[in-house]
Amino acid sequence: MPVHRPAVKRFLDGPLLAPPDLSMVLLVREDDDTTAGPMPTVAVGEIPHLVKELSNVGIRSVKVFAGSRLRDSRASQGASPHGLMMRAIRAAKEADEQIAVMTETCLCAHTDTGECYLGGVAGVIDMAATAEAMALQAVAQAEAGADIVGPAAMMPGTTSAVRAALDDSGHKDVAIMPHLILDSVLYEGYRTAMGAAPASGTRAFQIPAGQSDTAVQAGVGFLDEGADMLLLEPAAFTVDTLLRIKAQRPMPLMPFSVSGEYLRLTRETDDGRDVDPLVELFTMLKRSGADRIITYAALDVARSLG
Repeated sequence: MPVHRPAVKRFLDGPLLAPPDLSMVLLVREDDDTTAGPMPTVAVGEIPHLVKELSNVGIRSVKVFAGSRLRDSRASQGASPHGLMMRAIRAAKEADEQIAVMTETCLCAHTDTGECYLGGVAGVIDMAATAEAMALQAVAQAEAGADIVGPAAMMPGTTSAVRAALDDSGHKDVAIMPHLILDSVLYEGYRTAMGAAPASGTRAFQIPAGQSDTAVQAGVGFLDEGADMLLLEPAAFTVDTLLRIKAQRPMPLMPFSVSGEYLRLTRETDDGRDVDPLVELFTMLKRSGADRIITYAALDVARSLG
């Protein structure tokens, strides 16, 4: 069938990428922090204005990442009701109560080692203590107004611990979206911006890029533990996992276009930020079945869609 005529091509166009398909990443900093880093960040005081901008272009959700200035071996500040994460959540919800606020629920930006877990005797990972700390974080985030919490340590048992803690604290309606993470060099911008580079040099539970079966098993395992949806990262390198999980379990799947993708696939121009490569990537992700796409460039992409 000839499809080269412009009218025919438009007639046969599939669903196009649209602003509601996008979720904006907020890397949150304290208001008095003016440090320049590799990634765009937002101060707590700037969140209300940004949320209104997002709403004006049709973006309906944000994904919040925030750390602690005071860090220790137990990530004790991660669940503080006065912590940066909780203040950011409240600022977003006060600006627009209809915006869906998603969080990262992890320890790496709260431990003095940058690790996602708590250590036990002789450096052995304390799985029970890690799960408990993440559960406490999730409850604090829910209390602040989070709609979806995101366990990101990739450890078996953490999703079920978070679900139990939310249910026990009266937050049965708060959803859980664990991070399904492939090991990659594309996280460096985020780790630098958040001060979350692991002292060990690696994340213990992230999945090697060649282990597709392991990634699918891990994702299905999180769903079996009580997850309501999954985040997959890096977005560009997890399309096969998305397709395989979608075929097994029709749950919402949300690729996360991580810091390295932002740094490599966008560039500053005289007219703003060129995000055309990301538009192509995100169109492919939507075509592949992504329910939403989480990105640092959501506002720029939405504007480019015009």
